[in-house]
Amino acid sequence: MTSVQGTAVDITTEDGVADAYVAHAADGSPRPGVLLYMDAFGIRPHLTGMADRIAEAGYTVLVPNTFYRHGRTPVVELPEFIDPEARPEIWGKVGPLIMSLTPDLAMRDAAAYLQWLADSPLVADGPVALTGYCMGARLSLLTAGTYPDRVAAAAGFHGGQLATDAPDSPHLVAEHITAELYFGHADQDPSLPPEQIQRLEDALTAAGVRHRCEVYPGAHHGYTQADTSSYQKEGAERHWTALLDLLKRTF
Repeated sequence: MTSVQGTAVDITTEDGVADAYVAHAADGSPRPGVLLYMDAFGIRPHLTGMADRIAEAGYTVLVPNTFYRHGRTPVVELPEFIDPEARPEIWGKVGPLIMSLTPDLAMRDAAAYLQWLADSPLVADGPVALTGYCMGARLSLLTAGTYPDRVAAAAGFHGGQLATDAPDSPHLVAEHITAELYFGHADQDPSLPPEQIQRLEDALTAAGVRHRCEVYPGAHHGYTQADTSSYQKEGAERHWTALLDLLKRTF
């Protein structure tokens, strides 16, 4: 088990400066890089704790504030326990942020995040891995297809809108992907209905992408996030097993 330290960093992008959290070995030794894409609720203690857990397994983990165009963390003030059904105003705050982060903007940012990992003395040479949650799962898939030479593995958990009819749907990048992928879908997730799950599966299979897509029973959108009302312990632990297994196979 690696002794871990958390550090705040700023990453210069084409459009400004993204604040970020880095979890890394306390001795500063270079470890394989992991880019962790946040969910809509942003960088907060639960998410940095997830980054720390990955770092303890032997990696350097970068968690950028993907909403940096709207301010530094916390972009939106949230309660310690996030329950959007009880507090519908939460979606009123974060919904516009999600919509504003178009695929083009997100992938422009991804170039800066990947470059930071490539340049950091805390990160070992070579391709990196990705993991993303909720909207971050979508960013993980897009990044794997947009920068295939930089990404060795990518995971996504309780992602929504992964395979829509839109001309910029994330699944359309499948033909470019060279990484191994893993997706843990929530079966109680209206943002990823069965037809999208099948469309993603078909696209990855047709493209010859090494992948595994699994549907977690009884899981809701956000099941890995212990500080939200969507949390499901069984699904969260299953996600840890799948993610760490993927990283072990990759590095």
